[in-house]
Amino acid sequence: MAGEKAPRRPKAETPKGFRDYFGADVAERKAMLDAIASVYHRHGFDPLETSAVETVEALGKFLPDVDRPNEGVFGWQDEDGDWLALRYDLTAPLARVAAQYREGSATSQWPTMPKGYETGVPMPYRRYAMGPVWRNEKPGPGRFRQFYQCDADTVGSASVAADAEICAMLADALEEVGIPRGDYIVRVNNRKVLNGVMEVAGVLDPADPGRFAAECGIVLRAIDKLDRLGVEGVRALLGEGRKDESGDVTKGAGLGADQAEIVMGFMAAKRDTGAETVARLRALVGASTLGIEGVDELETIAALLAAQGYGPDRIVIDPSVVRGLGYYTGPVFEAELTFEILDEKGRKRQFGSVAGGGRYDDLVKRFTGQSVPATGVSIGVDRLLAALRAKGRAGGETAGPVVVTVMDRDRMADYMAMAAELRRAGIRAEVYLGNPKNFGNQLKYADKRASPVAVIQGSSEAEKGTVILKDLVLGARIAAGASLEEWKQRPAQLEIPRAELVAAVRQMLD
Repeated sequence: MAGEKAPRRPKAETPKGFRDYFGADVAERKAMLDAIASVYHRHGFDPLETSAVETVEALGKFLPDVDRPNEGVFGWQDEDGDWLALRYDLTAPLARVAAQYREGSATSQWPTMPKGYETGVPMPYRRYAMGPVWRNEKPGPGRFRQFYQCDADTVGSASVAADAEICAMLADALEEVGIPRGDYIVRVNNRKVLNGVMEVAGVLDPADPGRFAAECGIVLRAIDKLDRLGVEGVRALLGEGRKDESGDVTKGAGLGADQAEIVMGFMAAKRDTGAETVARLRALVGASTLGIEGVDELETIAALLAAQGYGPDRIVIDPSVVRGLGYYTGPVFEAELTFEILDEKGRKRQFGSVAGGGRYDDLVKRFTGQSVPATGVSIGVDRLLAALRAKGRAGGETAGPVVVTVMDRDRMADYMAMAAELRRAGIRAEVYLGNPKNFGNQLKYADKRASPVAVIQGSSEAEKGTVILKDLVLGARIAAGASLEEWKQRPAQLEIPRAELVAAVRQMLD
């Protein structure tokens, strides 16, 4: 009807803070995660997949860098009035699972538990999980609202042997995916040691942990910024505060000079050997019961790792590791890649952290009312994949499928049969399904698909019982100037009996 407005078309664009992943990206990520999963599997960990959606009540107060409960998630209210949200990490769902399916309680809630789990998840429960998580935060360069996480956790063991196992497994996983020994280090600390040092410095009161909560939080965040701000920047944050280049002032913890020196001494406690570092930490925590307990745990972890062959070339005790999350209660660890890369301005810098974790003994308690010890690690999937690309272990060209071209529409069944025969032999193959009228377009399509070989059979080849194989990889090299000798040894195109299709394609791919 005249005068009617055309319907508004939606914009074909990705929502802000999200991104699309295509073939090579997805394949590389899957290969990396499969390699990590193989390490976790060897260590006796079971896979777990949980729903992408959790109740807001189950998620509780999270994202420790924000003040309001439930801030930073994508949430909504369902038809029953219950508030739901997309998971923001893989740890909160694990806490819910551990509480819901704990031994002796699962059968009434979930009658079809798998073999070995009929009475609930066995404790200690070792699990690994991989999948996307969502954060409703302001996006920025390299900061997305949806990203992948890869976690491994042990729930139900208070032994620091569980922490040592996580550290060993993390080192194994990095080597399994292609980060050689010498290009990474797993650094281990203990929050109990830091709390003991803060007790000695008069910043933490064991009898009233909440008394200096604000100051303790600032101290933790300051230490965590040592790599970025340097010694003097951290010292300023321990005192009255720090003014940055723009003139903005960050409030400090308000420690006196003597108090600040005790905390600074903790960060500088690392020595040439683990034993020397432990001795220095023991001197720093003085008579603090909590601090002594933390030092003893570090000493035990070091001994357990040494017994398995994990030396200081792989895992070290390092007091500068804090981990920003407030729920860590004991050992904390971080995997750092030590090789150099060029930043966006062409300057050399170390790649940095790709994984971190620690002990969190109070997370499951929210559901059960009882303390349930737990420890785990989370690998930054995108960060580690970027590291592999920087090392040349990922990001290379991925071969596409063999493309069976279509010379005669009426013989589509023959072409489909060729592709099926190749697939049964384990060769990736597809039939061209576009408009076959222009043969040149078919070869252009094969080129865009990074196809190594094109299969061609026109009416004359069909009558003779032959097919033509076009080596697209060698053809491109010849076009770029391959030697005459190379051309003679392996022509870019050859005609072979139809019965030899699989063998000839396989030889061409080798």
